[in-house]
Amino acid sequence: MGNERTMVTTTPKLGKYFEAYETVRAEGLEREPVWLQQLREDGWARFSAKGFPSTHDEDWRFTNLAALAKTSFRRAIKGEFLVSPAQLEAYRVAGAACQLVFVNGHFAPELSDLGNLPEGLLVCSLAKAIDCGREGCAPEGIEQHLGRYADMSRDVFTALNTALWEDGAYLRIHRGVVLDQPIHLLYVSAGTGAEIATHPRTLIIAEDASQAAIIEDYVSLGSEAAFSNAVTELAAGQDAVISHFLIERENLASFNVSTLRIEQSRSANVDSHSILLGGGLVRNNVHPVLNGEGAECLINGLFVGEGRQHIDNYMLVEHARPHCNSRQFYNGILADHARGVFHGRIVVQKDAQKTDAKQTNRNLLLSDNARIDTKPQLEIYADDVKCTHGATIGQIDEAQLFYLRARGIAEADARNLLLYAFAAECLDRMKDATAREFAEKLIRERLRELVSAVQAATPAATQEEEKQNWEEVG
Repeated sequence: MGNERTMVTTTPKLGKYFEAYETVRAEGLEREPVWLQQLREDGWARFSAKGFPSTHDEDWRFTNLAALAKTSFRRAIKGEFLVSPAQLEAYRVAGAACQLVFVNGHFAPELSDLGNLPEGLLVCSLAKAIDCGREGCAPEGIEQHLGRYADMSRDVFTALNTALWEDGAYLRIHRGVVLDQPIHLLYVSAGTGAEIATHPRTLIIAEDASQAAIIEDYVSLGSEAAFSNAVTELAAGQDAVISHFLIERENLASFNVSTLRIEQSRSANVDSHSILLGGGLVRNNVHPVLNGEGAECLINGLFVGEGRQHIDNYMLVEHARPHCNSRQFYNGILADHARGVFHGRIVVQKDAQKTDAKQTNRNLLLSDNARIDTKPQLEIYADDVKCTHGATIGQIDEAQLFYLRARGIAEADARNLLLYAFAAECLDRMKDATAREFAEKLIRERLRELVSAVQAATPAATQEEEKQNWEEVG
């Protein structure tokens, strides 16, 4: 490819992305291998040709991206905003094996803690790993895996990330290595006084018979709007056992689009856990491909929204080989005018006989204005399979609330107990104790905030009437 370039057209609303691409591309000509330059060019060609999807696209029919498309996010510049260790103290995971911190999409070694990494684990900045290629010491496997799973032709946000990513995490867990504590990847959007876009890229290679848990965590410092467009590719080798946790807890002005693409080999066992608690507009894509006989996958999630939050979950599970099992369990809690989406697809290819797949979406609506759109789907091209799907939508059980209130428990506490019991279904499926405790703490805090907000929005006269009714019952 050399210094040749493909001319592309752009529209005014894509102008900032085009400027960012030109800058990233120019910088890459001197430091990136040809295969990566070509990958970026292909990504930009795809994005610029398609632009942002609209509600006319079936995969986006429930999510309007007009607010995202019309905002002129600019590229985040490395070192533009300084973050102190004290500012991140509340976001650290106690007991993590190591922590990599990225500020506005760029690795911050001074804020990271690589500790005493166990033998057989490679953890570093993806940009640094690519740079090592010029010095002849690049870690093996990057070219083989990076960009080989996430589908640019299907998803324009993956194409945009491929064109514009500047840094992210590179993890390689060597054959037979078992990690007792999770790896924490903290992606921080820090206010710069302007609306910025970041495109973190994470590559995780889990070799045969390895075991690990990875927490991918997105947070905000400040109240500025930011757009985080993240792509993670996870390749799980034969008999690997991997748990991936996505924690999204950015401010309510944020846009977050995350894509997790999982490639599973024979008998690989991968869990995906998504805890979506923040963000103004959130799209969570999870796409495992069970490409080895006997592979198993769990897709587990909880999303909590209030105000006018919009949280969209798109699940695509592909069964490509026989004797594979998959389970999808997603719970949603929505209050006020929040809107949630669950679009789950299970695709069973013709060679995937003896598939066992189940999909369940359960939702609680705490107000008359909250809304959930749920669309479970099955596409089956094999004739010897067991597949089920279902969805439920309801409200807090008044009989259960009555039971707790009649025993002297305050209404806010009673509601919080019932919501936590509903959310705890998600926690019960988490194997890694450290990650589970971390998620539990965040969920408890979020539910307390939600119940307080619901109580504050309830007219005082209604609260007094309910209080009198409960006193009469007592």
